[in-house]
Amino acid sequence: QVQLVESGGGSVQAGGSLRLSCATSGDAIFNYDMSWFRQAPGKERELVASIMWSVSRTYVKENLKGRFRLSRDSAKNTMYLQMNSLTPEDTAVYYCAAQSRGASDFAAWGQGTQVTVSS
Repeated sequence: QVQLVESGGGSVQAGGSLRLSCATSGDAIFNYDMSWFRQAPGKERELVASIMWSVSRTYVKENLKGRFRLSRDSAKNTMYLQMNSLTPEDTAVYYCAAQSRGASDFAAWGQGTQVTVSS
């Protein structure tokens, strides 16, 4: 089983940047597809970005392209989410999640990291 720990959240002013990290341990990350989700107060959790780790194929939600970028460091078994030009609408708890290839459910979730953007 894989374990996930997010870090890098915080409070920034609009226009600022943050880089979130998702450190993995336990099972080999190569076996999983990894995703970033976020959940704002009173809203449903939404997919932000994902990566098929074995082939390094990434997806970023269409309306976030150009501001958000997902990357990985295989040597560190860590996934990153670089967020630029942040707006108050990006305020949310951000979660990383791991999904075994071919599985319908996620095998593991991180504890979440709070991102707060003030105007």
